[in-house]
Amino acid sequence: MSEHEGLDAQDEMFMREALHLAEQGAALGEVPVGAVLVQDGAIIGRGFNSPISLHDPSAHAEVQAIRDAATRLQNYRLPDTTLYVTLALLCMHEWHVSCLLRMSHALAWLLVKAAFFRNRF
Repeated sequence: MSEHEGLDAQDEMFMREALHLAEQGAALGEVPVGAVLVQDGAIIGRGFNSPISLHDPSAHAEVQAIRDAATRLQNYRLPDTTLYVTLALLCMHEWHVSCLLRMSHALAWLLVKAAFFRNRF
């Protein structure tokens, strides 16, 4: 078992890649969030927040990762996938907290997220 309760070595590897992507976004002045989409133990899609640089309000990390995977696979269906997304909270005292959101079926994650935000307003 890893130092993080409930995560195995493969989970940590995918989260580290998502964190690396978040850093790439931060270097471009974006909110530092990264995402990878995994299928059968391999990364099939990568993305980081880029709504500012792309002038696209939908260019969030998880959407970019899903778009990347669909393009690579030449298929809009992405069954049996896991989406790893970082949520980076950068505080005044240089604290860095990252959370793991591990969801099966990436498209279901988007529906959950949409339902959450719809009920907040």
